[in-house]
Amino acid sequence: MAGILHATDFSAASGAAFTWAVNMARREPLVADAYVTPAVWNTLIRSQRASAQRRLDALVARARGARVRARGLLVEGVPADRIVRTARGRRAGMIVVGTHGRTGAARFFLGSVAGRVVATAHCPVLTVRGR
Repeated sequence: MAGILHATDFSAASGAAFTWAVNMARREPLVADAYVTPAVWNTLIRSQRASAQRRLDALVARARGARVRARGLLVEGVPADRIVRTARGRRAGMIVVGTHGRTGAARFFLGSVAGRVVATAHCPVLTVRGR
């Protein structure tokens, strides 16, 4: 299998998905990539981007501490679209994302990034529900 793309928004659900991605990568010679795709990236100020980069660097360090080759990138755009496009461009063999488990009105108004990724990805997608 090609590498694993782990997409994160730094939520608890993304943290659970990260754990799965790292554990899977330890069993196979895979690369775990972590990407941040904020929905409204253009409104983030410089300090928030720096904070996101620090958090992403910490995830990469954790993956490397588990002996997993990892790289972190900040990617701008609509989350589901960018996750799928990035996975395709990186030739990822799997995408791992967290899901918040929203239902009802919250899901209707906020949508589901994980659901859109599952529907449009070229490769298998593992969704991990947050704790």
